[in-house]
Amino acid sequence: MAKKRYSADQIVTKLRQIDVLVGQGRTVVQACKEAEITGQSYYRWRNEYGGLEIEQAKRFKELERENGRLKRLVADLSLEKQVLKDIAEGNL
Repeated sequence: MAKKRYSADQIVTKLRQIDVLVGQGRTVVQACKEAEITGQSYYRWRNEYGGLEIEQAKRFKELERENGRLKRLVADLSLEKQVLKDIAEGNL
């Protein structure tokens, strides 16, 4: 069975739904079943998205993607710099 990927706003919505259900007296496990997610996903999401608004969560994910792109760019440039340095020193 394929994994379902949730967007940031869907995750925040699920977390709020579970909070409401827990507030109504259900256990976290029961609330997670009603929200159709696992308890592990709930706790992982709560650590990452707990207390965020939907727009903040979207921005957070956007910044994570940008950070990954910038890290790859720095790694590529560092590699190019090292190759050029080796060539200039005559090591190749």
